[in-house]
Amino acid sequence: MEKLTDDEQNELLALTKGADSVELKLSVPDDEHGNASIALGLDPIEAEIRQIYFFDTPGLALDAAGVVVRARRIQGGTADTVIKLRPVVPEELPKEIRHSGSMKVEVDLMPGRFVASASMKGKSDPGDVWNAVRGKLELKELFSKEQREFFEMYAPAEVKLNELIPLGPMLTLKLEFPEKELGRELVAEAWFYPDNSRILELSTKCKPKETFQVVAEARDFLVRKGIQTGGEQKTKTKAALQYFSRNPG
Repeated sequence: MEKLTDDEQNELLALTKGADSVELKLSVPDDEHGNASIALGLDPIEAEIRQIYFFDTPGLALDAAGVVVRARRIQGGTADTVIKLRPVVPEELPKEIRHSGSMKVEVDLMPGRFVASASMKGKSDPGDVWNAVRGKLELKELFSKEQREFFEMYAPAEVKLNELIPLGPMLTLKLEFPEKELGRELVAEAWFYPDNSRILELSTKCKPKETFQVVAEARDFLVRKGIQTGGEQKTKTKAALQYFSRNPG
């Protein structure tokens, strides 16, 4: 992973102090997916299947405002939802939001950049998500009162939750496994786009105070495995929103 400047390190340190966790992410170059899978012993048969829908306006007004609305159906009969805001400065969040049991503040750290996000999470029913994307259920019914209030606080005033359109679905495979050589849990997540492109992301989470130590350990681990830590970094959500906004329905 690319090293940060002194100013960037200080900024990152300030963000992590107000976060619940830090997630280190690496987007593997397209031509290295096979090599990375072999090096890590990834078995897609063991992965969890997920179907993800985003909700936004046709012109992606929420994305422009830093707001993400998502519902996810998960293999095994579960579903969850999230209203996410990014970037954020953790200390600037209202106390009643910051201390909610449904709120998670996390810093995503990728080679050369980082961002803090605030996610108001909720649970749902797979059938309700399916009905909502088909227009059989009001979208607001997927989200808790707390999530709806969070949305209204940060979404553009002219954008109404019930008027958003579904963007998706995205099919993803997620594989979590303990990596003994790294000494912590590693996650491999593959997102498959309808145009046959895909993103393979490797990630691991740590406590804020462990950030710089885990960055160094993860970099050394990936180098030993022959996995490139540089190159263009792709953002899964951004790529999905842009694709489905250009190719609706």
